[in-house]
Parts: sequence; structure tokens; C-alpha cells
Amino acid sequence: MATLTKRSTIYLDPVLHQALRLKSLETSSSMSEIINEALKEAFAEDAEDIAAFDERSDEPLISYEQMVKRLKKDGRI
Repeated sequence: MATLTKRSTIYLDPVLHQALRLKSLETSSSMSEIINEALKEAFAEDAEDIAAFDERSDEPLISYEQMVKRLKKDGRI
């Protein structure tokens, strides 16, 4: 069963395009495959970040000023 794909036009910095082409040749992967994999990794990292924020959502908030005062009190600055 073939994977459905969607065609899109993107504009790359010329140096990045050249690097992508070279990586494509070196890895015997298409430029689309490399870009798709990079996007999947970026989105997975975002999902991990969102999960970490959700886990800490009940923690009390502290202002920057309070943090600086705490660091000074603890002798860290």
C-alpha cells in the first residue's frame, strides 16, 4: 500500500539546499525523506517539551525578582 504524500513548495537557503543535496546523495535518500525525518524529529521534541510543561503545570510560579532574591539569600550570586 502506497503512502499518501502531499506536494509542497519550500524555499531553502542555497547553502542549506546544497548540503541537503549532498546528504541525499551520501545516504541514498531523497531530499523529501530527509526533510520528512527532520520534521518528525522536531515535532517529537516539541511533543516532549509540551509533556514536560504539562507535568509541571501545577508547580507554583515565581517571579524573576523573587528568584534573584532567593539566589542572593542562598549565596549563589
